[in-house]
Amino acid sequence: MHNQRRYPVGAEFTNNGVQFRVWAPRAKTVKIIINNTESAFEMMEEEHGYKSLTIPSAKPGDLYQFKLDDDKNLYPDPASRAQPSGPHGPSMVIDPATFIWTDEEWAGVQHQNNVIYEMHIGTFTRAGTFRAAVSEFKELVKLGVTIIELMPVNEFDGEFGWGYDGVDLYAPYHVYGTPDDLRYFVDEAHAAGLAVILDVVYNHVGSSGCYLTRFSTDYFSNRYKSEWGDTFNFDGKNSAPVREFIINNALYWIEEFHFDGFRVDATQQIFDASDEYILAAIVRQARLIAGKRTLYIAGENEPQNTRLLKPSSENGYGFDALWNDDFHHSARVAGTGRTAAYFSDYKGEMQEFISNLKYGFLYQGQYYQWQKQQRGTPSYGISAKHFIHYLQNHDQIANSGRGKRLHQLTQPALMRALTAILLLGPQTPLIFQGQEFGATTPFLYFADNPEPLAHAVDKGRKEFLHQFPYLAQPEMQSYLSRPDNLATFTQCKLNFYEREKNYEIYQLHKDLLRLRQTDRVFSGQDYDHIDGAIIGQSVFLMRFFSLQQNDDRLLIVNFGRDSDMTSVAEPLFAPHINHDWKLLWSSESPHYGGHGSAAAFSQKGWLIPGFSAAVLTPIAK
Repeated sequence: MHNQRRYPVGAEFTNNGVQFRVWAPRAKTVKIIINNTESAFEMMEEEHGYKSLTIPSAKPGDLYQFKLDDDKNLYPDPASRAQPSGPHGPSMVIDPATFIWTDEEWAGVQHQNNVIYEMHIGTFTRAGTFRAAVSEFKELVKLGVTIIELMPVNEFDGEFGWGYDGVDLYAPYHVYGTPDDLRYFVDEAHAAGLAVILDVVYNHVGSSGCYLTRFSTDYFSNRYKSEWGDTFNFDGKNSAPVREFIINNALYWIEEFHFDGFRVDATQQIFDASDEYILAAIVRQARLIAGKRTLYIAGENEPQNTRLLKPSSENGYGFDALWNDDFHHSARVAGTGRTAAYFSDYKGEMQEFISNLKYGFLYQGQYYQWQKQQRGTPSYGISAKHFIHYLQNHDQIANSGRGKRLHQLTQPALMRALTAILLLGPQTPLIFQGQEFGATTPFLYFADNPEPLAHAVDKGRKEFLHQFPYLAQPEMQSYLSRPDNLATFTQCKLNFYEREKNYEIYQLHKDLLRLRQTDRVFSGQDYDHIDGAIIGQSVFLMRFFSLQQNDDRLLIVNFGRDSDMTSVAEPLFAPHINHDWKLLWSSESPHYGGHGSAAAFSQKGWLIPGFSAAVLTPIAK
């Protein structure tokens, strides 16, 4: 409870009762209906289309709806803090002060050597709730994770979905739990030493359950068209309240739920010609409101615009990191050999991996055949940690058609080698839930939409997958799951028994992350201290230079058959003076299901196993 409002809109419990405030310029009169009674409280008119009213008798837990003019329907609050029966039902008054936080000592996200874990609450556990997920935090810490990235958790229509079609941006999805359950999730994560960032969608809203236009037609703009329809109005007529609505949504998640930052979805589809771009405003104000707590703000940007990573002093937007599809696409082609659709500009060859690890983005302004235009911007001077690399994420697994993960589409030995590149590279690695133990559960596109929207979404999804010729075949189309089918959702739930069953894969990830975080070279690496070269028909190496004398590391990767290396005409392979190379780690260790590896490199040469990765460290002669 507090004396004054904290946010411009929504219902807030104050010393004087519950204060309601809504932006509704479309309605002449707005009335509040409490607990579905016949009593209606008419709100007072303010400037610029706002209406407000304080009701002394209202209290936390009360359900309320808005009546707009003579409309017979009742509507939820656009800034509802909770929708206990879904987006079509009444909103609930929430008092955030009732939750007792224990994370006073939490300082926020460290900005060195992070490991991100992408999580979908509904499928992460069998129960699919915030509280159920907490039971796995200890395992995530043991694995080496430092940041949980939650797929969107704002309210959306239906009993299951990815969350990217949210409609009540301030309300946690009721199926996952209450607002306090989400607070508990974050509080327990901090207690375990895990940061939590939230995937937010500010480029569109869902088609079902969104009532924003009943309050104002100025919420959205037809000046721009995104892949999903009209965009938020950030720069047109009456855009100030819309900007305020979205900016304060971000601040709300940080203040009232203690989130440590965001992953901003499809930033290239967020249009704004204002003096201060909306995302720059969000980043600036979010860091300000977080105070001494360090935030981590990542973005998805398909055109690979590094302006997002630059500070405001350089006309940038101040993000901390960007997803790098280039690395994923190279790895996917290397692992599967498939080059259809948006994989067509990648060969999965050794030089791509060397360049990925050295420069981040592969496309930094070159012509991109798939899009028939130039793609990307230069990344010169941007630290490696600002690029997020992954072998799997929610989109790319689902886009395989049947939701198969990369480790199901390639051979185990090659997958171990690719995993080593991901987890030992200088960029920030992201692991998708279950990847760490070779989960066999798929991750399909699922969305519990009502008809006729469900049919339209199913049709649109299949048309999207037509870009892959092998998925466009009638035979394969019959195997594609309908997004609104309950079984499509339930089969995606993780089975943690597989963590024990596939312990070799789990141990691989644990050991690599331990090496990344404890080895003095891998734990402090960056672009300035790494170089690579192709040293064989299918073999390449990366040299990680140490700031200490005689302490470099070599990562040697073989993408082909066994390679007998007797001499290597490449200076990067040269050992330090009076030193030899010693095997420190191998993907072919029997601990990971491998077939064993030669103990060391000698004058007689070294047989590098096919489809393997190995780390060498100096040893004095």
